Amino acid sequence: MADRQAEREYDIVIVGGGPAGLTAALYAGRNKVRAVLLEAKGAVVDGALMGAGGQLLNTELIEDYPGVRSILGPDLAQIMTEQAAQFGTEMIAASVERIRVEPDGTKVVETDQGELRAPTVIITAGGNPRKLGVPGEAELAGVGVSYCAVCDGAFFQGAHLAVVGGGDAALEEGLFLTRYASRVTIIHRRGEFRAQPILVEEARENPKVDFIFDTVVEAIEGAPKVSRVLLRNVVTGEASSLDVGGVFIFVGFLPNTGLVDTHVDHDAAGYYVTNPLTMETSVPGIFAAGDVRSQLTRQVTTAVGDATTATIAATKWVEERARRLRAGSVEAR
Repeated sequence: MADRQAEREYDIVIVGGGPAGLTAALYAGRNKVRAVLLEAKGAVVDGALMGAGGQLLNTELIEDYPGVRSILGPDLAQIMTEQAAQFGTEMIAASVERIRVEPDGTKVVETDQGELRAPTVIITAGGNPRKLGVPGEAELAGVGVSYCAVCDGAFFQGAHLAVVGGGDAALEEGLFLTRYASRVTIIHRRGEFRAQPILVEEARENPKVDFIFDTVVEAIEGAPKVSRVLLRNVVTGEASSLDVGGVFIFVGFLPNTGLVDTHVDHDAAGYYVTNPLTMETSVPGIFAAGDVRSQLTRQVTTAVGDATTATIAATKWVEERARRLRAGSVEAR
Protein backbone atom coordinates (compact mmCIF):
# COMPACT_ATOMS: atom_id res chain seq x y z
CA MET A 1 0.00 0.00 0.00
CA ALA A 2 2.99 2.33 -0.16
CA ASP A 3 2.02 3.43 -3.68
CA ARG A 4 -0.90 5.89 -3.48
CA GLN A 5 -2.06 4.75 -6.89
CA ALA A 6 -2.22 1.10 -5.93
CA GLU A 7 -5.67 -0.48 -6.13
CA ARG A 8 -6.68 -3.61 -4.33
CA GLU A 9 -9.75 -5.76 -4.79
CA TYR A 10 -11.76 -7.13 -1.90
CA ASP A 11 -15.22 -8.52 -1.20
CA ILE A 12 -15.73 -6.33 1.87
CA VAL A 13 -13.99 -3.19 3.04
CA ILE A 14 -14.51 -2.37 6.72
CA VAL A 15 -14.07 1.31 7.57
CA GLY A 16 -13.12 1.80 11.20
CA GLY A 17 -11.42 -0.31 13.86
CA GLY A 18 -13.59 0.10 16.93
CA PRO A 19 -15.50 -2.80 18.49
CA ALA A 20 -17.94 -2.88 15.55
CA GLY A 21 -15.16 -2.90 12.97
CA LEU A 22 -13.16 -5.53 14.81
CA THR A 23 -16.24 -7.74 15.09
CA ALA A 24 -16.89 -7.31 11.38
CA ALA A 25 -13.28 -8.29 10.70
CA LEU A 26 -13.67 -11.37 12.88
CA TYR A 27 -16.83 -12.55 11.11
CA ALA A 28 -15.49 -11.73 7.65
CA GLY A 29 -12.42 -13.82 8.37
CA ARG A 30 -14.51 -16.71 9.64
CA ASN A 31 -16.72 -16.43 6.56
CA LYS A 32 -13.63 -16.81 4.35
CA VAL A 33 -14.31 -13.66 2.30
CA ARG A 34 -11.64 -11.30 1.06
CA ALA A 35 -11.89 -8.51 3.60
CA VAL A 36 -9.79 -5.62 4.85
CA LEU A 37 -10.19 -3.37 7.87
CA LEU A 38 -9.03 0.25 7.69
CA GLU A 39 -8.15 2.11 10.90
CA ALA A 40 -7.15 5.78 10.66
CA LYS A 41 -5.57 6.01 14.12
CA GLY A 42 -3.68 2.74 13.98
CA ALA A 43 -0.17 1.72 13.04
CA VAL A 44 1.14 -1.56 11.70
CA VAL A 45 4.04 -2.89 13.79
CA ASP A 46 5.72 -6.16 12.79
CA GLY A 47 2.73 -6.99 10.60
CA ALA A 48 0.16 -6.42 13.39
CA LEU A 49 -2.25 -3.53 13.64
CA MET A 50 -1.78 -1.49 16.79
CA GLY A 51 -4.07 1.26 18.06
CA ALA A 52 -7.41 -0.20 16.98
CA GLY A 53 -10.30 -0.14 19.42
CA GLY A 54 -12.05 3.18 18.89
CA GLN A 55 -13.82 4.41 22.03
CA LEU A 56 -12.62 1.34 23.93
CA LEU A 57 -9.25 3.05 24.16
CA ASN A 58 -10.90 5.94 26.05
CA THR A 59 -12.80 3.69 28.46
CA GLU A 60 -11.12 2.64 31.66
CA LEU A 61 -13.30 -0.15 32.95
CA ILE A 62 -15.95 -2.23 31.18
CA GLU A 63 -18.28 -4.23 33.39
CA ASP A 64 -21.31 -4.68 31.13
CA TYR A 65 -19.90 -6.98 28.46
CA PRO A 66 -21.56 -10.39 28.83
CA GLY A 67 -19.22 -13.13 29.96
CA VAL A 68 -16.56 -10.67 31.10
CA ARG A 69 -17.02 -9.45 34.66
CA SER A 70 -14.52 -6.62 34.41
CA ILE A 71 -11.89 -5.58 31.86
CA LEU A 72 -9.98 -2.46 30.92
CA GLY A 73 -11.11 -0.92 27.64
CA PRO A 74 -7.64 -1.02 25.99
CA ASP A 75 -7.24 -4.66 27.05
CA LEU A 76 -10.54 -5.62 25.42
CA ALA A 77 -9.49 -3.73 22.28
CA GLN A 78 -6.23 -5.70 22.09
CA ILE A 79 -7.99 -9.03 22.57
CA MET A 80 -10.56 -8.21 19.87
CA THR A 81 -7.83 -7.08 17.45
CA GLU A 82 -5.80 -10.24 17.96
CA GLN A 83 -8.87 -12.44 17.61
CA ALA A 84 -9.92 -10.77 14.35
CA ALA A 85 -6.41 -11.04 12.91
CA GLN A 86 -6.32 -14.73 13.81
CA PHE A 87 -9.02 -15.47 11.22
CA GLY A 88 -7.19 -13.76 8.39
CA THR A 89 -8.84 -10.41 7.74
CA GLU A 90 -6.21 -7.97 6.51
CA MET A 91 -5.77 -4.87 8.66
CA ILE A 92 -4.33 -1.62 7.35
CA ALA A 93 -3.53 1.67 9.04
CA ALA A 94 -5.13 4.11 6.61
CA SER A 95 -7.39 7.15 6.74
CA VAL A 96 -10.46 7.00 4.50
CA GLU A 97 -11.00 10.20 2.56
CA ARG A 98 -14.03 9.26 0.47
CA ILE A 99 -16.16 6.31 -0.59
CA ARG A 100 -17.12 6.58 -4.24
CA VAL A 101 -19.96 4.54 -5.72
CA GLU A 102 -19.41 3.70 -9.37
CA PRO A 103 -22.25 3.13 -11.89
CA ASP A 104 -21.92 -0.66 -11.68
CA GLY A 105 -22.23 -0.54 -7.88
CA THR A 106 -18.53 -1.02 -7.13
CA LYS A 107 -17.41 0.91 -4.06
CA VAL A 108 -14.07 2.67 -4.42
CA VAL A 109 -12.62 3.52 -1.02
CA GLU A 110 -10.14 6.37 -1.36
CA THR A 111 -7.54 6.46 1.42
CA ASP A 112 -4.26 8.19 2.16
CA GLN A 113 -2.64 4.86 1.20
CA GLY A 114 -4.31 4.47 -2.20
CA GLU A 115 -7.65 3.12 -3.46
CA LEU A 116 -9.40 -0.10 -2.56
CA ARG A 117 -12.33 -1.59 -4.48
CA ALA A 118 -15.13 -3.87 -3.28
CA PRO A 119 -18.79 -4.54 -3.98
CA THR A 120 -19.62 -3.97 -0.31
CA VAL A 121 -18.47 -1.64 2.46
CA ILE A 122 -19.27 -1.85 6.16
CA ILE A 123 -18.95 1.57 7.77
CA THR A 124 -18.01 1.36 11.44
CA ALA A 125 -16.23 4.70 11.61
CA GLY A 126 -17.66 5.88 14.92
CA GLY A 127 -17.48 9.62 15.44
CA ASN A 128 -16.05 12.50 17.43
CA PRO A 129 -17.12 14.40 20.53
CA ARG A 130 -19.43 17.35 19.91
CA LYS A 131 -17.89 20.72 20.74
CA LEU A 132 -19.55 23.53 22.68
CA GLY A 133 -18.37 26.10 20.16
CA VAL A 134 -17.75 28.76 22.80
CA PRO A 135 -14.86 31.24 23.04
CA GLY A 136 -11.75 29.68 24.56
CA GLU A 137 -12.70 26.07 23.86
CA ALA A 138 -10.43 25.56 20.88
CA GLU A 139 -7.66 27.78 22.20
CA LEU A 140 -7.47 25.93 25.54
CA ALA A 141 -7.89 22.40 24.18
CA GLY A 142 -5.11 20.32 25.67
CA VAL A 143 -4.36 22.89 28.38
CA GLY A 144 -7.46 22.42 30.47
CA VAL A 145 -10.19 21.57 27.97
CA SER A 146 -10.66 17.85 27.42
CA TYR A 147 -13.16 15.39 25.97
CA CYS A 148 -11.76 12.27 27.65
CA ALA A 149 -11.55 11.81 31.42
CA VAL A 150 -9.67 8.52 31.17
CA CYS A 151 -7.07 10.11 28.91
CA ASP A 152 -6.50 13.31 30.87
CA GLY A 153 -7.95 12.97 34.37
CA ALA A 154 -4.63 12.16 36.03
CA PHE A 155 -3.23 15.53 34.95
CA PHE A 156 -5.72 17.33 37.22
CA GLN A 157 -4.77 15.95 40.62
CA GLY A 158 -6.36 18.08 43.35
CA ALA A 159 -8.10 20.47 40.93
CA HIS A 160 -11.69 21.67 40.90
CA LEU A 161 -13.09 20.45 37.57
CA ALA A 162 -16.17 21.30 35.55
CA VAL A 163 -17.99 18.60 33.59
CA VAL A 164 -20.44 19.82 30.94
CA GLY A 165 -23.34 17.55 29.95
CA GLY A 166 -26.25 15.59 31.34
CA GLY A 167 -26.13 12.15 29.75
CA ASP A 168 -24.50 8.88 30.72
CA ALA A 169 -21.09 9.97 29.49
CA ALA A 170 -21.09 13.17 31.54
CA LEU A 171 -21.97 11.39 34.78
CA GLU A 172 -19.71 8.41 34.17
CA GLU A 173 -16.75 10.62 33.35
CA GLY A 174 -17.56 13.01 36.17
CA LEU A 175 -17.54 10.17 38.66
CA PHE A 176 -14.27 8.90 37.25
CA LEU A 177 -12.71 12.36 37.68
CA THR A 178 -13.42 12.29 41.43
CA ARG A 179 -10.44 9.97 41.70
CA TYR A 180 -8.19 12.93 40.97
CA ALA A 181 -10.18 16.13 41.51
CA SER A 182 -10.83 17.88 44.80
CA ARG A 183 -14.30 18.69 43.49
CA VAL A 184 -16.33 18.05 40.34
CA THR A 185 -19.14 20.37 39.29
CA ILE A 186 -21.47 18.96 36.64
CA ILE A 187 -23.08 21.71 34.55
CA HIS A 188 -26.25 20.80 32.66
CA ARG A 189 -28.40 22.98 30.45
CA ARG A 190 -31.62 21.29 31.59
CA GLY A 191 -33.26 20.87 34.98
CA GLU A 192 -32.96 17.09 34.97
CA PHE A 193 -30.35 14.60 33.82
CA ARG A 194 -30.87 12.30 30.85
CA ALA A 195 -28.50 9.73 32.32
CA GLN A 196 -29.46 6.35 33.74
CA PRO A 197 -30.99 6.65 37.23
CA ILE A 198 -28.27 4.46 38.74
CA LEU A 199 -25.62 6.92 37.55
CA VAL A 200 -27.59 9.92 38.81
CA GLU A 201 -27.97 8.28 42.21
CA GLU A 202 -24.27 7.46 42.39
CA ALA A 203 -23.32 11.02 41.49
CA ARG A 204 -25.70 12.54 44.04
CA GLU A 205 -24.24 10.32 46.75
CA ASN A 206 -20.64 11.24 45.96
CA PRO A 207 -19.47 14.00 48.33
CA LYS A 208 -17.07 15.38 45.72
CA VAL A 209 -19.80 16.02 43.14
CA ASP A 210 -22.13 19.00 42.91
CA PHE A 211 -24.45 20.28 40.20
CA ILE A 212 -25.46 23.41 38.36
CA PHE A 213 -28.72 22.99 36.44
CA ASP A 214 -30.45 25.08 33.75
CA THR A 215 -27.09 26.57 32.86
CA VAL A 216 -24.86 26.78 29.81
CA VAL A 217 -21.19 27.60 29.40
CA GLU A 218 -20.74 30.92 27.58
CA ALA A 219 -16.94 30.97 27.50
CA ILE A 220 -13.84 29.25 28.86
CA GLU A 221 -11.08 31.52 30.08
CA GLY A 222 -7.52 31.28 31.29
CA ALA A 223 -3.91 31.81 30.26
CA PRO A 224 -1.85 29.80 29.72
CA LYS A 225 -4.37 27.22 30.94
CA VAL A 226 -8.02 27.07 32.01
CA SER A 227 -8.87 29.07 35.13
CA ARG A 228 -12.63 29.65 34.94
CA VAL A 229 -15.83 29.22 32.96
CA LEU A 230 -18.42 31.91 32.30
CA LEU A 231 -21.98 30.69 32.81
CA ARG A 232 -25.53 31.78 32.01
CA ASN A 233 -28.72 30.49 33.58
CA VAL A 234 -31.11 29.73 30.72
CA VAL A 235 -34.19 30.34 32.91
CA THR A 236 -33.27 33.62 34.61
CA GLY A 237 -30.59 34.88 32.22
CA GLU A 238 -28.29 35.48 35.19
CA ALA A 239 -24.57 35.45 34.40
CA SER A 240 -21.98 33.94 36.73
CA SER A 241 -18.53 32.42 36.72
CA LEU A 242 -16.90 29.37 38.23
CA ASP A 243 -13.19 29.04 39.00
CA VAL A 244 -11.96 25.66 37.76
CA GLY A 245 -8.71 24.07 36.74
CA GLY A 246 -10.18 22.12 33.84
CA VAL A 247 -13.29 21.60 31.74
CA PHE A 248 -14.40 18.17 30.52
CA ILE A 249 -17.04 18.32 27.79
CA PHE A 250 -19.55 15.51 27.13
CA VAL A 251 -22.43 17.01 25.17
CA GLY A 252 -22.90 14.49 22.42
CA PHE A 253 -21.27 12.70 19.56
CA LEU A 254 -20.94 13.53 15.87
CA PRO A 255 -21.00 10.38 13.72
CA ASN A 256 -18.50 10.02 10.89
CA THR A 257 -21.18 9.64 8.25
CA GLY A 258 -19.94 12.08 5.63
CA LEU A 259 -17.62 9.73 3.74
CA VAL A 260 -19.92 8.46 0.98
CA ASP A 261 -20.09 10.61 -2.17
CA THR A 262 -23.78 9.94 -2.70
CA HIS A 263 -26.80 10.46 -0.46
CA VAL A 264 -27.30 7.93 2.32
CA ASP A 265 -30.50 8.15 4.36
CA HIS A 266 -29.87 9.43 7.87
CA ASP A 267 -31.79 10.75 10.86
CA ALA A 268 -31.92 14.33 12.09
CA ALA A 269 -28.69 13.89 14.05
CA GLY A 270 -26.80 12.53 11.04
CA TYR A 271 -26.79 8.85 11.98
CA TYR A 272 -27.32 6.33 9.18
CA VAL A 273 -30.78 4.80 8.95
CA THR A 274 -30.40 1.08 8.27
CA ASN A 275 -32.53 -1.96 7.60
CA PRO A 276 -32.77 -3.53 11.09
CA LEU A 277 -32.66 -7.03 9.61
CA THR A 278 -29.44 -6.53 7.64
CA MET A 279 -27.84 -3.22 8.70
CA GLU A 280 -27.84 -2.18 5.03
CA THR A 281 -28.18 1.53 4.34
CA SER A 282 -30.24 3.09 1.58
CA VAL A 283 -27.27 2.57 -0.78
CA PRO A 284 -27.16 -1.06 -1.96
CA GLY A 285 -24.02 -2.78 -0.70
CA ILE A 286 -23.19 -0.21 1.96
CA PHE A 287 -23.79 -1.40 5.50
CA ALA A 288 -23.38 0.42 8.81
CA ALA A 289 -22.72 -0.79 12.34
CA GLY A 290 -21.99 0.69 15.73
CA ASP A 291 -21.98 4.37 16.60
CA VAL A 292 -22.66 5.57 13.04
CA ARG A 293 -26.07 3.89 13.01
CA SER A 294 -29.35 5.39 14.22
CA GLN A 295 -30.50 3.40 17.25
CA LEU A 296 -31.74 3.69 20.80
CA THR A 297 -28.43 3.18 22.59
CA ARG A 298 -24.73 2.98 21.75
CA GLN A 299 -22.85 0.38 23.75
CA VAL A 300 -20.07 -2.09 23.04
CA THR A 301 -22.67 -4.85 23.00
CA THR A 302 -24.87 -3.10 20.43
CA ALA A 303 -21.84 -2.35 18.25
CA VAL A 304 -20.83 -6.01 18.31
CA GLY A 305 -24.36 -7.16 17.49
CA ASP A 306 -24.73 -4.65 14.66
CA ALA A 307 -21.45 -5.76 13.12
CA THR A 308 -22.29 -9.45 13.35
CA THR A 309 -25.51 -8.87 11.43
CA ALA A 310 -23.90 -6.49 8.94
CA THR A 311 -21.06 -8.85 8.09
CA ILE A 312 -23.26 -11.91 7.60
CA ALA A 313 -25.62 -9.81 5.45
CA ALA A 314 -22.74 -8.33 3.46
CA THR A 315 -21.32 -11.80 2.84
CA LYS A 316 -24.69 -12.99 1.50
CA TRP A 317 -24.92 -9.82 -0.58
CA VAL A 318 -21.52 -10.55 -2.19
CA GLU A 319 -22.49 -14.15 -2.87
CA GLU A 320 -25.81 -13.16 -4.45
CA ARG A 321 -24.11 -10.51 -6.59
CA ALA A 322 -21.60 -13.09 -7.82
CA ARG A 323 -24.44 -15.44 -8.78
CA ARG A 324 -26.16 -12.68 -10.74
CA LEU A 325 -22.93 -11.85 -12.53
CA ARG A 326 -22.40 -15.48 -13.47
CA ALA A 327 -25.95 -15.56 -14.82
CA GLY A 328 -25.25 -12.47 -16.90
CA SER A 329 -27.82 -10.36 -15.06
CA VAL A 330 -27.59 -6.62 -15.63
CA GLU A 331 -28.87 -6.16 -12.08
CA ALA A 332 -25.53 -7.11 -10.56
CA ARG A 333 -25.55 -4.09 -8.26
